Amino acid sequence: MNCYETLFVVKPTLTEEEIAAQIAKVKDVLAKVEAELVATDDMGMRKLAYPVEKNDRGYYTVLFYKAKGEAIAEIERNLKINEDIIKFLTVKYSKNKEIAQFDKLVAAANKKATPAAEAKAEEA
Repeated sequence: MNCYETLFVVKPTLTEEEIAAQIAKVKDVLAKVEAELVATDDMGMRKLAYPVEKNDRGYYTVLFYKAKGEAIAEIERNLKINEDIIKFLTVKYSKNKEIAQFDKLVAAANKKATPAAEAKAEEA
């Protein structure tokens, strides 16, 4: 199993629920191809470097996971056919230094997600 990071951008015209549904769809594909999701980093709405499909902004999400090489083709196929995802990029971490960096990114994403979860728990 190799370490991967997939960044994808969802159209800014969707509601919060629709964006969450798109993220869930991608996570379902990961589960279907037996990839182990290690961390998720929702970066939120950001300005794009250049317009894509007449959009200046997009909702960025990064998924960190471990999967077999054959699984990537299926994941990217699903990202390509999804009309609500305007851009995506998959990065493979294979060398020892890269894997160490992957572990740091995962730890940072998990640390970032934990305070948000604690804040929601306090509100409830």
